[in-house]
Amino acid sequence: MRPLILLSNDDGYQAQGINALIESLRPLADLLVVAPDGPRSGNSGAITSLLPLYNRLVSRSEATDTLGSVEVYACSGTPVDCVKMAFNILLPRLGRTPALVASGINHGDNSSVNNFYSGTMGAASEAALQGVPAVGFSLCNEHAHADFSPCAPYIAEIVAKVLREGLPTFSTLNVNFPNTPEYRGVRVCRMARSRWVKEVAESLRPNSQKPHYWLTGEPLELEPEATDTDRWALAHGYVAVTPQTLDVTHYGLLKDWKLDGAEG
Repeated sequence: MRPLILLSNDDGYQAQGINALIESLRPLADLLVVAPDGPRSGNSGAITSLLPLYNRLVSRSEATDTLGSVEVYACSGTPVDCVKMAFNILLPRLGRTPALVASGINHGDNSSVNNFYSGTMGAASEAALQGVPAVGFSLCNEHAHADFSPCAPYIAEIVAKVLREGLPTFSTLNVNFPNTPEYRGVRVCRMARSRWVKEVAESLRPNSQKPHYWLTGEPLELEPEATDTDRWALAHGYVAVTPQTLDVTHYGLLKDWKLDGAEG
């Protein structure tokens, strides 16, 4: 019996990226796709709490001798909502547990600081919270019709390795592909330190003195000379694979940082 992989994203179920991911992974597994019904970029770990959620079956394809089955659902919520919907409603109905969750392929760069805002990685992190290995995939090209074909063999190789070997509990892989027609190889690397600057632009409404604001900005690299980061790998044509953990405890401070009267 083929393993089951749960797929989601933050660009919506119709996005070219998630359909490229389906094509890459269908030879390896049966696929359950639960993705937003429209773009949800920048949602990170957001959930819907003030409105009801809706979920509808979009398509179903049966398995063949060489390809797994595919069920695609469109959810009205965020990427994290989609993963919760899958684990709490759809997977119990199927009576199956996914061997892996794959999120993406995102239309845009999710390396370095972008990871914190990413709905793609939000879905992967939610899967890791559920105790399932998870990988987020992103291509550094925001165009709706970007060419995802160079990613396919690397996605298949990475997913096959995770299916064989698993990942530590509460961990994910953040995989970013450079926007090049071919890649020099793969670098397993740390997340670069950076931040966004000039993030809010002010404009005036036509015929009004009332300003409005757009979130914008540009990344500021805090260690441009470092050669062991995801930013360096991408800039030099490598696929950047960054292992991540959901445990955000600073263990150095846990040991050394004390308050008067604190226990431990």
